[in-house]
Amino acid sequence: MATSRRVARVAELIKREVSQLLYSSIKDERVGLGMVSVTDVDVSGDLQHAKVFVSIYGNEETRAETMAGLKSATGYVRSELGQRIRLRRTPEIIFLEDRSIERGTKVLSLLNQLSQERKDSDDLETEPTEALGFEDADYDDDADYDDEADYDDEDDLDNADGSDRQY
Repeated sequence: MATSRRVARVAELIKREVSQLLYSSIKDERVGLGMVSVTDVDVSGDLQHAKVFVSIYGNEETRAETMAGLKSATGYVRSELGQRIRLRRTPEIIFLEDRSIERGTKVLSLLNQLSQERKDSDDLETEPTEALGFEDADYDDDADYDDEADYDDEDDLDNADGSDRQY
């Protein structure tokens, strides 16, 4: 049984090598139809099995064809891994489609939609004066506002030190 650190290193190495194989070495047109990227690799503790999770961009038909192409290229990928990676036994490769990115995008769009609906409903419920807190304000349109303050009594003006001195 391999240590968890070794399993993680082998998984990362397989991920890198399979990504390079998908990019340059696999000649099957079905694999090239959708944009394929390796999202994760799960290696068993005994290093005998590896699940390669791939994300495929495209419609359902493209995804199905790409997965069929990957399943047919499994033997080639395993033999290439055996030449590139120095292991006693090359793990069996299983390709699985990873839809977590698609689900994450869908959840984000739903959250954005709910946020927008909540914002729109809040805007309809409150009028502009209520939103600013001026709902009880009484405005006098005929009021005369002076820019200068009227001081009738000089006693109202105290100095900072409390004295009544005038300068």
